[in-house]
Amino acid sequence: MRAYVLKRLLQIVPTLLGITFITFCIIQLAPGNPAVLKLQMASQGEMADTAYAQQVIEQTKKLYGLDKPLPVQYLLWVKRVFTFDFGSSFKDHRRVWDKIAERLPITIQINVISIFLVYLIAIPFGIYSATHPETLTDKALTLFFFFLYSLPNFWVAVLLIMFLGGGEFWDLFPVYGIASVGAHTWPWWQQLLDRLWHLVLPVTCLTYGGLAYLSRLTRAELLEVIREDYVRTARAKGLSERVVIFKHAFRNALLPIVTLLAFLLPAMFGGSVIIESIFSIPGMGQLGFEAVLSRDYPVIMAITTLSALLTLVGLLLSDILYAVLDPRIQLE
Repeated sequence: MRAYVLKRLLQIVPTLLGITFITFCIIQLAPGNPAVLKLQMASQGEMADTAYAQQVIEQTKKLYGLDKPLPVQYLLWVKRVFTFDFGSSFKDHRRVWDKIAERLPITIQINVISIFLVYLIAIPFGIYSATHPETLTDKALTLFFFFLYSLPNFWVAVLLIMFLGGGEFWDLFPVYGIASVGAHTWPWWQQLLDRLWHLVLPVTCLTYGGLAYLSRLTRAELLEVIREDYVRTARAKGLSERVVIFKHAFRNALLPIVTLLAFLLPAMFGGSVIIESIFSIPGMGQLGFEAVLSRDYPVIMAITTLSALLTLVGLLLSDILYAVLDPRIQLE
């Protein structure tokens, strides 16, 4: 196990280098230039002198290091990646880490609640459907979850705003931000309730799709395991159905579900661009979207690099959990 973990850790380095190279190429191929965009926002059409405007653009490129050849820019980028020093934002000259530190707790709150609800609800429903196959309840749950999975989250978000956020019918939940005006002066318990009340609609939009997918995945895997010979043997020994399902069958059915861990860590960091934009939530998804629009290369570099690193760490953790759940897997 130790040798396998060491080998996987060494594989992270070239993989991360490849990801940074692809990200750098995509950024360079994208239309637009941060120096030109910054000049346009600053001048707002006042600089009619083309020569003077070009001089300002060149000075801005030199300030940001964009005047250097692309290979040099990439090497400087890689150096910052491996030292975790992403510099300052092109947009407002704030440290990238400071901007991430502001947005990350909000995104983690939303995603932790969403992931907890997904696993809490989906796995029991999946187990029930697998242990009661082809019944009317199983068919109804299957139809319902497939219906949920087919709904786009941005469309559901608009419907929730219209019906529950004061759009056309009830005004039950807030649809903007994560706190009410002046909430910082309230007692801590009232702030907590206000935060949870603001997160109801965004968490709903982030939860139902994963709930439907994980429930059907649990059902399919558990149905396959239940048909194995060792499960029949356990039943033949006279063990109760609860012991057969949870001690013998469900543990092996968890293996594909564990694979989802590889995507939970980057999801908790990256956030949801669509949902955070619709509900005006100042999280990582909104930060990344704003960075792309303003060609804020340091912020884009930080978000993509850390998301890739967390994905690789998640894959490593899922492989280790494979061995914990199934001793037959020889990782060496």
